[in-house]
Amino acid sequence: MRWLAIIAVLAAATPVLENPRVRAYRAADGALTGVSHGPGVVIAIEDAPGVKAGTAVWAEDAAVPSASPAGRGSIVIVQPLRPVRATPQPPAGSKPGEAPFTGMSFQPLFENDRVSVIRARMEIGAREGFHTHGSDTIVVHLSGGEIEDTADGKTIVNRWKRGDVEFESVGSSHSARNVGGAVDVVLVALKPQ
Repeated sequence: MRWLAIIAVLAAATPVLENPRVRAYRAADGALTGVSHGPGVVIAIEDAPGVKAGTAVWAEDAAVPSASPAGRGSIVIVQPLRPVRATPQPPAGSKPGEAPFTGMSFQPLFENDRVSVIRARMEIGAREGFHTHGSDTIVVHLSGGEIEDTADGKTIVNRWKRGDVEFESVGSSHSARNVGGAVDVVLVALKPQ
């Protein structure tokens, strides 16, 4: 009995991000124990039988195993949360891919009334000009890499691994430069509710 409990804990999804606007989990091989019921984006973070890394689908209940190929192998689940009260209009900002950039590419995957999901790639040396986020954006790292980020007059180098998740809030401003190998990500931009 005790071994079953240990196996259940090992097979549980791991919360990796939670704030009033979004919740995200990392899971492997359909282990959805601990995932809250509700809609969300399911993203494959590595190749698995019948699915490529970066495949993203909308699930009406992300806590329920589905026939979706994105549920195989290692995944990240991003669940937008409905705000308790209306939020004020965000300051003017850009959507993913609208800032001045060099060495970057963007491929829309899908969009609905809750999210816009885009696959993005930063080539070696790519630069994203100074910009302000027009929406809360969740970045799911498919490859990992090293990104130099400049915000509020400070520059730091973030080192990301495959499956890492970061949150860029509406109204936040920064510029970025790839200082390592090519970086592949999936961007989940939350729409105002």
